[in-house]
Amino acid sequence: MAQVSINSDLGEWGFSTDAGERARLLQSPCVDTDPKNEEEASPEGQSRGTTSTFGAIFIVVNACLGAGLLNFPAAFSTAGGVAAGITLQMSMLVFIISGLVILAYCSQASNERTYQEVVWAVCGKLTGVLCEVAIAIYTFGTCIAFLIIIGDQQDKIIAVMAKEPEGAGGNPWYTDRKFTISLTAFLFILPLSIPREIGFQKYASVVGTWYVTAIVIIKYIWPDKEMTPGDILTRPVSWMAVFNAMPTICFGFQCHVSSVPIFNSMQRPEVKTWGGVVTAAMVIALAVYMGTGVCGFLAFGASVDPDVLLSYPSNDVAVAVARAFIILSVLSSYSILHFCGRAVIEGLWLRYQGMPVEEDVGRERRRRVLQTLVWFLLTLLLALFIPDIGKVISVIGGLAACFIFVFPGLCLIQAKLSEMEEVKPASWWVLVSYGVLLVTLGAFIFGQTTANAIFVDLLA
Repeated sequence: MAQVSINSDLGEWGFSTDAGERARLLQSPCVDTDPKNEEEASPEGQSRGTTSTFGAIFIVVNACLGAGLLNFPAAFSTAGGVAAGITLQMSMLVFIISGLVILAYCSQASNERTYQEVVWAVCGKLTGVLCEVAIAIYTFGTCIAFLIIIGDQQDKIIAVMAKEPEGAGGNPWYTDRKFTISLTAFLFILPLSIPREIGFQKYASVVGTWYVTAIVIIKYIWPDKEMTPGDILTRPVSWMAVFNAMPTICFGFQCHVSSVPIFNSMQRPEVKTWGGVVTAAMVIALAVYMGTGVCGFLAFGASVDPDVLLSYPSNDVAVAVARAFIILSVLSSYSILHFCGRAVIEGLWLRYQGMPVEEDVGRERRRRVLQTLVWFLLTLLLALFIPDIGKVISVIGGLAACFIFVFPGLCLIQAKLSEMEEVKPASWWVLVSYGVLLVTLGAFIFGQTTANAIFVDLLA
């Protein structure tokens, strides 16, 4: 590997250089990423983790799979059918995997251990701050989506327990959607979000996700009599319709923010080994998402709901169990995402104020509680008045494209441009051009999503 001269100027903008510059923010809750020190370092100067190759594959799959799979059948419908949806996923998978490999390469070159620290070190402070702001917005939007998902699943479960059709008039006040979401949020989510650490949640299982996929496939093979599919599209309505499905795919496959600490937790953190890890993990995730998307779309056609579980009858016991699994998964995931967003906001605040990380514990606790309450109340209020999960996923999917394409592309470009002392071979130009392609693709998806949110949803 060519020696890379990474931008490490810390004196821009008047930010303090000792205000948490090395704070280990946004570390994956699934991995052990202890600070680098001389005792841990290998003879080659590279720290050794404890995660095996197989374990890394599982953790990446765990980070990738989530509630986003509920929207994949609708994404196939938006894309124009099974053929278009599969082609789109397979095409994007190449860029998704390459982005993960680029991040590992840049992590080694910069000797940084988290996503935003890699971007900060390789691309400079301006891009680093933009990355941290994007992470905060992304996690905030995802928390809103999680609350909406809780409300969607509770509506179906309550309808069965009350033995009344959904939307029927005269329901008791305690079955109202806004009340049930608020009650669940205050009883479970808020207490899980206030603690300083989230280590007690790091072994969250993906059993619920696998169960949902199994149920969608089984219900397609042996459908209930009440299930009547709509029109089955066989081709896209337009090329723009295909592109409109990209944000959902980006949201589903976005595990790039967690990938850097996972890479550094490996026993042998090598780019070649990591390439095999992420390829295997993405193939597994592709099988899960494709199984859910194809079978969910073929079961309901163009009438499929943005949350596929809402398309099934309320009294289906197997689907009710899937809804309970999703609620349990989201309850834990909200606090993890909130922790990530809060850590980024805390890091930006400390840098701006010039405060050391090891500050007075009392002030940190007061600030943490205030940040948590403001975050929690804002996401809850927005979730109560945004009923469509599809619109939220579309917006945050555009931001996910930045983490998958834009920032890895910028890192690759900057890393290769820093190799000024060597004669540039043909591969140098190929890699720089590929970085430009990644940035262009990510910017296109983000721009299109933002335009749709402004000119379609707001003006409709």
